Amino acid sequence: MNRFVFQNPTKIIFGEGALAQLSPELDNFGKNVLFAYGMGAIKREGLYDRVRKSLADCGKSVTELPGIMPNPTLSKVREGMELCRANGVEFVLAVGGGSVIDCAKAVAAGSLMENDVWEELFVKKNAPKRTLPVGTVLTMAGTGSEMNANAVITNEELGIKCGCGHKAGFPKFSILDPSFTYSLPKYQMVSGICDILSHLMEQYFSGADDNISDDIAEALMRSTVKNARIAVENPLDYTARSNLMWASTLALCGLTGCGKSGDWEVHQIGHQLSACFGSAHGMTLSAISPAYYRLVCCAGTERFRQFAVNVWGVSPEGKSDKETALEGIDRLEAFFRELGAATTLRELGVTDSSKFAEIAEKCNSNRGGYRVLTREDIVNIFEKSL
Repeated sequence: MNRFVFQNPTKIIFGEGALAQLSPELDNFGKNVLFAYGMGAIKREGLYDRVRKSLADCGKSVTELPGIMPNPTLSKVREGMELCRANGVEFVLAVGGGSVIDCAKAVAAGSLMENDVWEELFVKKNAPKRTLPVGTVLTMAGTGSEMNANAVITNEELGIKCGCGHKAGFPKFSILDPSFTYSLPKYQMVSGICDILSHLMEQYFSGADDNISDDIAEALMRSTVKNARIAVENPLDYTARSNLMWASTLALCGLTGCGKSGDWEVHQIGHQLSACFGSAHGMTLSAISPAYYRLVCCAGTERFRQFAVNVWGVSPEGKSDKETALEGIDRLEAFFRELGAATTLRELGVTDSSKFAEIAEKCNSNRGGYRVLTREDIVNIFEKSL
């Protein structure tokens, strides 16, 4: 294993009824709160009123940042920053999925910055000297943002989606009640499941050493596949939804990346597709993962063979290592199709290939995986995924 430092300070409050712990947690922070949420789902489901009551019970002065969209934008971050500055906000409460939490993290850091938030956090990757504390109430399993320091934001002017991460970005607490995910449309639930698997695979397909982090990742992948199938058939199955929620959190809290270089090329490509076409993040990952992994498979055949056997139950008998490895990728693609996830870019409404070269130029070429991609490689992945 490579050398690593692992530290995760986020407090997780998990289980049905966990929202009862919101008030005690809020008591630990300042009076002026920014309440950040999405496009209205929490109001329809009654969660908004419950959170407002907790805030009122704690005597908080509340400023709201509603309407945070999927693939949150830089302009929305700046709107939140201005609200924080104008109202003396001392704490940011994010209620929603990963997009809401990512936006809240960027707002919390940017509101105390003198320099431009995009340039400092997302271009230069400078850690902020100070940031407002953030707490979360999670309503969608997928991104893992509830227990990591990362945030991904779209600069709509430049057409670029970019991430940042710094040690002050961890939420102070996150409340995870699996029943809050019941009302999600199937499309969003499946998109989140694809994101969970991709987070695990991005770390798993990097380095070929015998690593306990990979053993953990394989167990989480098997559990995600098993529980996804149950949840798609019965969205109200508490056991399945709770397992998916916890798998999502563990997939990107740093645990499965210990001692690993990490690839993250699929995410780099998927982010720019989302920035260009507005596609759901998890669906861009499911659409391009098979083509990407078939491209790099020969450079990491043993690991892909292990994936096929240990995660998908592929029998290696009478097959070459490459044949076994490719069958594992076929099983992955078939699973995405079984869930109703996108397995082609056309399913995401992408029919025009004329922008592929331009999008490829915006994708960073990472060096943590089995192969460093050229711009031509990325265009080839797009074309094979079309």
